[in-house]
This record gives sequence, C-alpha cells and structure tokens, in this order.
Amino acid sequence: MIKGSLPALVTPFSNGQVDRETLKKLVNWHVDQGSHGLVPVGTTGESPTLSHKEHDEVVAIVVEEAAGRIPVIAGAGSNSTAETVRLVKAAKEAGATAALVVSPYYNKPTQAGLVAHFTAAADCGLPLVLYNIPGRSVVDIMPDTMGTLAKNDMIIGVKDATGDLSRVPQQRITCGTDFVQLSGEDATALGFNAHGGIGCISVTANVAPALCAEFQEATLAGDYTKALELLDRLMPLHQAIFTEPGLVGAKYGMSLLGLCAPDVRLPLVELTDATKAKIKAAMQHAGLPV
Repeated sequence: MIKGSLPALVTPFSNGQVDRETLKKLVNWHVDQGSHGLVPVGTTGESPTLSHKEHDEVVAIVVEEAAGRIPVIAGAGSNSTAETVRLVKAAKEAGATAALVVSPYYNKPTQAGLVAHFTAAADCGLPLVLYNIPGRSVVDIMPDTMGTLAKNDMIIGVKDATGDLSRVPQQRITCGTDFVQLSGEDATALGFNAHGGIGCISVTANVAPALCAEFQEATLAGDYTKALELLDRLMPLHQAIFTEPGLVGAKYGMSLLGLCAPDVRLPLVELTDATKAKIKAAMQHAGLPV
C-alpha cells in the first residue's frame, strides 16, 4: 500500500552534476528516518532541468538503493504523451513501484485529452499515480474525469495539489474509497487525511522526515490530537520552505543538517539571506538540530 509520508526527493548536485553517492546516502537516511516511500525526479527533484539520461539514472539509483524496503514512485510526467510513455517504461524497467504522472502542462488539453494521455501511460503496465496541480499545469483533472481514469486497473491514485480539500470526498465518490489519495500540499495534509486521504508527497519531509512520518502515522491512526501537536511544530517550516521555490528551501534546510549541498540549477537561484534565516528559525522551532 502506498500511504503515509512520501518525500518528494531532491536531486543532490556537486559541481553542477548529479551527486550519485549523496543520493544513495539520502535514500538510506530516509529509510532510517521512517519515511514510508520516496518520490524521485518530480518537480522537487528538479526534473525540468535534468537530462533524459540523468532522469533515468536517478530513478534507477533510488530503486536499487531502496532495495524494496519502501515503495519508490518515480516521476514520469511530461506535456508530451510520447515522452511520458518513454519515462514510464524506463521507470518500469528500473523496478519502480509506480510512476507519478503530472497532467500535461502548457498545451492545455481538454478532459478527453487528459483521459487519452493517461490511458496511454497506463498501457505501459506500471501502476500510475496521477498528479493534479492546476496551479502549475493550468489544466485541472476534474473529479468526473478522475473517476473515468480510476476504472483503469493501472491508475491507482492521485497526488492532489489543488488545495481544495473538498476534492477528497468528491473523488471518493467518483473513484471509490480504495483509490489512493495523497496530498500534494504539506500545510493542509492534516485536513486532507481527515477528509479521506491516506498520505502526503511532501517537500518538508526532505528536511524533517521523522516528524513528517510521525505526523502521517498519527492521522492514519485517527489520533488528530497528536497530529495537531506535530503540525504546530511543522507549520512554520512548511511556510518557510516555500517562501521561495520549495525545492531551493528544502535543499538549504538539508544543507544545514549536513545532508547535501544547497546547489540548484538555473533558472533557480540561491535563497536570499532573509529566507535562509526564516528556514533556520523554523527548523529550530521544529526541534531539528541546527
């Protein structure tokens, strides 16, 4: 079962290149910290600036290093259906548990176009988690469309980054209660699970994986008093990390923990000093060792 805290894994760089050894260490660190799965080469993994070769290699490294201990949901999205199919096939060949496939961005397909796109990806034979993020892709996978797609046995769930908590019960109606609904927004993950979700693909979990895992376990156990206490510790960090682009904030927080360099690829740039101070203060508030 895919559920719980699933870090949207960063891709570490050294001298502008993928830092393979640090990537391996991060996978093992997340396993030790209690993360329930990993999601490499999504937006937080800087997929827009990775070459196709780098993208496939990162997935292969994460799958090999995870060694079946936790699920690996490989980012495999593109606004080209042909490229999406290639990415899904590569993730399947690498041994990923599932693929995370974003709705096509920029070219604005209709709902019928979305069905055709995701169906082509599902035909590759690897379970798919759809990624609905209209704020970035412009198009929105509507609940009725999600229900149509959920009838495909290979389409098992959604990462929902709409920010609309009412989508969870709507999609329980259209997709069924076994359809895996994962939050794509750290700050509302408690409400998301209270509405029927079962996890979060989290940016903050790069920096505070143990706390995020404990938070998710509390919500899944129905212990919302404990979950709220943990959210009180985590909320300033959720907000601070996203003061500027979230992956830049996550890498900076990880650098303070000695986990990886804060390096990102253009067009992303180094954080301002004010944002750095805000992230450090939020990490201290959460009880992290900085």
